[in-house]
Amino acid sequence: MCGINGFTFSDPDRLRLMHAVTKHRGPDDEGFFETDGISLAHNRLSIIDLSPGGHQPMTSSDGRYTIVFNGEIYNYRELKALLEGMGTQFRTSSDTEVLLAAFACWGEECFKKMNGIFALAIWDRDERKLTVARDHIGVKPLYYHWDGSRFSFSSELKALFVHDLSREIDRDALQLYFRLLYVPGPRTMFASIKKLQPGHIATIQNGTLTIRQYWQLHEGTPFSSYREGVEAVREGVKRAVSRQLVSDRPLGVFLSGGIDSTAILGVMRGMTNSTIKTFTVGYDTDVQSERYNADADLAAKTATTFGTEHHTFKLSAHEAMEHLQEIAFHMDEPIANHIQSSTFLLARLAKPEITVALGGDGGDELFGGYPRYWWSTQIDRIQRLPLMKNRHVMSFLVGTVLGKPQDLPKFLSRPGIDRHLAFIAQKEEAIRRIVKPGVIQGDMLRETFAPLFEPAWKDATNQLMATDIATWLPDESLIRTDKLTMASALEERVPLLDPELVELAFRIPSAWKLGTKKQGKRIFIDAMRPFLPDHILREEKRAWLSPMAKWIRGPLLPFMREVLSPSYNPETVAYLDFEGLGQMLTDHVEHRRYALNELWAAVSFQLWYKAFSRL
Repeated sequence: MCGINGFTFSDPDRLRLMHAVTKHRGPDDEGFFETDGISLAHNRLSIIDLSPGGHQPMTSSDGRYTIVFNGEIYNYRELKALLEGMGTQFRTSSDTEVLLAAFACWGEECFKKMNGIFALAIWDRDERKLTVARDHIGVKPLYYHWDGSRFSFSSELKALFVHDLSREIDRDALQLYFRLLYVPGPRTMFASIKKLQPGHIATIQNGTLTIRQYWQLHEGTPFSSYREGVEAVREGVKRAVSRQLVSDRPLGVFLSGGIDSTAILGVMRGMTNSTIKTFTVGYDTDVQSERYNADADLAAKTATTFGTEHHTFKLSAHEAMEHLQEIAFHMDEPIANHIQSSTFLLARLAKPEITVALGGDGGDELFGGYPRYWWSTQIDRIQRLPLMKNRHVMSFLVGTVLGKPQDLPKFLSRPGIDRHLAFIAQKEEAIRRIVKPGVIQGDMLRETFAPLFEPAWKDATNQLMATDIATWLPDESLIRTDKLTMASALEERVPLLDPELVELAFRIPSAWKLGTKKQGKRIFIDAMRPFLPDHILREEKRAWLSPMAKWIRGPLLPFMREVLSPSYNPETVAYLDFEGLGQMLTDHVEHRRYALNELWAAVSFQLWYKAFSRL
């Protein structure tokens, strides 16, 4: 894992300023490549081939290609053997050199052959062309600015501001943020900066920027039987974990009380007899401590079962608050997720012990772990009932029998984009209490998500999962993982998002995945059963709970009042309705209306604005 920076012109001072901004991502080594028409810089976190042979920027032996690369190529040994069979000679044992040789041999087609996580840039001296690419799922970030003639890029958005770019907020991104609690790519909150989308390549040549997609998730041909699917998932997870154990630095596991990280640990335990270090986070709280530490307690029990060297970090309200401004700076983009302090401090705890951690990200999106997937299939069944075609009957059922009249739009929604938006978008009434009138004009949601539902899949519920993989996963979940672990120069790997396993998961009918409302991922659990302790198998699905909603009513209340006041960022008075936010905070504190999501969206925006408005 590393930091990469560059641009298509010469400016040694700006290149080194960008490099300094991302130094935390790669404290082990640094390098620069500068020639007419290209400037590249690299911060190195050494993982594979710790020798100077892995130094970047790396140039091919014939001098034609030069690369800067952030990530890991897990199948580099297989690719190396293939290239050696074709006559390529290698000077190092690094995956970087293999990637460079693969590009020299196959061009852009090489990215389809890669199994790994990466953001990279390759300069072709002969064609005077820069190629930048991002991995299939978007585990590694890549930001860029294009002014119509000059291109600049970085692993982190903040580094691009050394070029004196406009800080103008993208109003479409702003409304998407408050509706989704994150900004989906290619937008960022700044109009001048974009994200290269997962599975995409950009080339810059002769003053022209061209962007194209090299990989897209498709609806696969279903397995012939449930048993065949179980065996395929089991073997797919084992291959993914085995591939991602490659490292020349200490490696461990971020362990929760859930199925996904436990399965990864179980598979890993069967592949090594050496000590495995595991890390989890709990909460130092007097309010419902048993509830908020249930996950950490299960993880500790799992660690005992597998004989790991286990470390638990207990996060207090004060520690959570103390680091929020620093976290906003590292995140680059506002993301309204209250567990960011947990991830940030867990990585900081683990760094002295390990350099690489395996995590369980992606299991819910691949195998139907979220309750909304189960509910979607139930809504389809309910809508097929003749009596339910009457809106008044449906309204009575939802409001009286289920007791949730606010969920009526979900039950009336059609499969596809309408269903997706019904479940993932924040309610308009809540948004209007946060932002000033006129800030949100129109509705960018449908425009943003519609291409992901064209054409419609035969399995509509699987398409909901695929949409989450294309949007929420890289732009909310994985961006948190990358920024908050790399802030401590620690790499997190995500075996369940191995591209081969992702494609395999969409050969599995959603009916085989869903299980029950309280516990999804049926086929994944059956596949991983040999690796899961009984105490995990007995547990129902739970979200990662933190006591933030409680802390807002107690130790964090003065902080909340400070951040949600007009004086904290006078400029954001143009965007936020501080009177409405004040009333919302009061209603939450006095238990009249739970509003954690809305309040945290506003707090995250305020913290982000303070961190970035004056860079």
